[in-house]
Amino acid sequence: MRFAPGATRAAAAAALVGLPLFPVLPWVGVAVALFGGFVLWFHRDPERTPPESGVVSPADGRVSVIREEEDDEGNERVRVGVFMNVTDVHVNRAPLAGTVETVEHRPGAHLPAFTKESERNERVRFDFGAFEVDLIAGAFARRIHPYAASGESFERGERIGHVSFGSRADVLLPAEYTVEDVRVTENETVRAGETVVAER
Repeated sequence: MRFAPGATRAAAAAALVGLPLFPVLPWVGVAVALFGGFVLWFHRDPERTPPESGVVSPADGRVSVIREEEDDEGNERVRVGVFMNVTDVHVNRAPLAGTVETVEHRPGAHLPAFTKESERNERVRFDFGAFEVDLIAGAFARRIHPYAASGESFERGERIGHVSFGSRADVLLPAEYTVEDVRVTENETVRAGETVVAER
């Protein structure tokens, strides 16, 4: 099993803390060891195979947002957001092939990622020019880990980052896509890099 970067180091640190506690505080030692195992499991990173066409989901989880909005140029665009709960894989993937123009970190709140108020949350935005991907921190997420940098090119379904412990991932579809092109519904379960969320 592959794991997100840094996961094995965090799990090993928990094990190093927990092992010496077993002789004197067995239950505390067990709890710390179990936490280390949970951290490793949470950051699992399974292989995914994208379908032949379509915009694929940037995240595992449940579709929580489908809406039209204006972009910075005043154009109507469609946003599809996926809420990741604690049991979902949290490695995020490129919904389409493209080259990253900018990666922007925006500080903010840490409100539940499935609520409307999460628009004020901390996030990292990948601007691919024709489309954007936002990784949004949730109530417990405190670390967004982008793998992409400006100028890097990615294939559809390729890993672009991960968020630790609950969050949301949005894709702002290219301008030519409309709501009629969306192939998922709110509350539908999707898989990063495999489920088609929109197609023309």
